[in-house]
Amino acid sequence: MPSNSRSKSEKPEAAAKQLRRDPYEVLGVSRNSTDQEIKTAYRKMALKYHPDKNANDPQAADVFKEVTFSYNILSDPDKRRQYDASGFEAVESESQELELDLSSLGAVNTMFAALFSKLGVPIKTTVSATVLEEALNGMVTVRPLILGQPVTKKVEKQCCHFYSVEISESEARAGLVCQVQSSDRSKFKLLYFDREDNGGLGLCLQEDSAKTGKVTSAGMYFLGFPVYRLDHTLNSMAAAKDPDSAFFKKLDGFQPCELNELKAGTHVFAVYGDNFFKSATYTIEVLSCEPFPEEKENLRTVEAHILTKRVELSKFETEYREVLAQFTEMTSRYTQEMHEIDELLKQRNEIHALYTTAPPIKRSSSRSRNRGHSKEEKEGAPVREKKSTLRDRTKKKKWFNIHLKVDKRKPC
Repeated sequence: MPSNSRSKSEKPEAAAKQLRRDPYEVLGVSRNSTDQEIKTAYRKMALKYHPDKNANDPQAADVFKEVTFSYNILSDPDKRRQYDASGFEAVESESQELELDLSSLGAVNTMFAALFSKLGVPIKTTVSATVLEEALNGMVTVRPLILGQPVTKKVEKQCCHFYSVEISESEARAGLVCQVQSSDRSKFKLLYFDREDNGGLGLCLQEDSAKTGKVTSAGMYFLGFPVYRLDHTLNSMAAAKDPDSAFFKKLDGFQPCELNELKAGTHVFAVYGDNFFKSATYTIEVLSCEPFPEEKENLRTVEAHILTKRVELSKFETEYREVLAQFTEMTSRYTQEMHEIDELLKQRNEIHALYTTAPPIKRSSSRSRNRGHSKEEKEGAPVREKKSTLRDRTKKKKWFNIHLKVDKRKPC
């Protein structure tokens, strides 16, 4: 009977695996698609089948889960490589990290998510479907932002502030940098939107804030050459599993940005409040890179060194793992050899002790004798003290035995 029940439970699981569609097919992209094409396809489908927009359609909820599952595979370089090589079997379904839309969570679930985040568990969040839909339909307010003039504002949780920036041909050639900082370490997302054919705004780029010193910050760099972004969530997930892996995978999240340059015209950036409960205070600034030619070259040089170091780190990990395995083996052997040597020396001493015809000596330690004497002394001491006190009491005069001198000649 147990074997039959096991086979029955295994059939649905096998059938579910067979029914899984190819992630590329789910998102409607080719195997040669870039990260940006995959991200764009995911956002469009996620917005279309989001549970908030299809509350009474269970089929849409299933499609949304399938789209999210597929994107989690193709958005991770390692998982995408594993899937391309060996299919779903190479990808651990348990390790799929879902992106949470905090605006759709209840108060209790939001509280639990905030608690896990405080404990160091990486919680991926996504931009609210309501915000994306309003932007796509052109129903958002866009404020003008002047180059080189920082603006400080406060955005409510799961809400968004939109800014438009006008750049000239020369400024586009020199490059553009958009930076956002929060002095109270609020969580936020820096977003860049493309203008759609219908006049609405479609999400194109997204950068999550990260702690840098005493602030949280995020930035986008359009410098006319390939620049890179560092995804901290990959390293935090590796650190939770293995501290060594956290070091060797520290640069795995160092990936090229999807967009490296902007054309002359109007461009829209946005700041999305990503705190669990409170509003986010931020300062946004957009700069032209014309006054910073040296910084551009330094950034290009440093990022090239980081790419070289990432390759070296991969080779070093292989060497480290081999040496660590040898060290572990040597340590266990050291412990084993030490135990065997001590055991042999003990047996040798026991054999030496057998070479005698004398009866075994009954050992009466001097300590026990001393203990006996000390006990007797302690027991006898109170008796002597009692006797001496009795004698002293008899010698002492009592108040009624006081000798009074009376003069008999004087009358009383």
